Amino acid sequence: MLITVNSALIYPAIKVCYAFLSSAALLMNKNTFYQELYSQVEALISDESDVIANMANVSALLFEQLSEVNWVGFYRMVNNELVLGPFQGKVACIRIPVGRGVCGTAAGDNKTQRIDDVHAFEGHIACDATSNAELVIPVTLNEKVIAVLDIDSTVFNRFDSEDQAGLEKIISLFENTMIKHGVIN
Repeated sequence: MLITVNSALIYPAIKVCYAFLSSAALLMNKNTFYQELYSQVEALISDESDVIANMANVSALLFEQLSEVNWVGFYRMVNNELVLGPFQGKVACIRIPVGRGVCGTAAGDNKTQRIDDVHAFEGHIACDATSNAELVIPVTLNEKVIAVLDIDSTVFNRFDSEDQAGLEKIISLFENTMIKHGVIN
């Protein structure tokens, strides 16, 4: 007996199941997820000395692997101002003064900013009005902020302490790779 199936109904159901399983796997074990992500970043950047190339690959990998993010990229410190660097996502603000917005605050304080609701952050700079949560991690070299990693999400409360810890380890790897290759600022 031959049974015909309406593929217009089956394919969306398969996509929903796949998305659910991918999200469930991530939620069940974030520690393992970030360990694997760390290994992927290490494989990408360990033999490359060009900082911009490494920023480009790291932002692309994070954008591809992190769920519910709409922008991932770097802002580089140029003449005491954050200037847009390699990123994935919609067009972005090009220059951000140190001390302004989430990125400028992270750079000015040399401290990670994990913001559950960017609209409640005083001085937030809305490069993309659809962003609702943000995680910004300073990148330092010789104890000086040379860049920030900026990750945005349309989901409120998207980032938790496990995300922060996992991504800070990746930025530490990035910093150590620069030192290993003798990058000077």
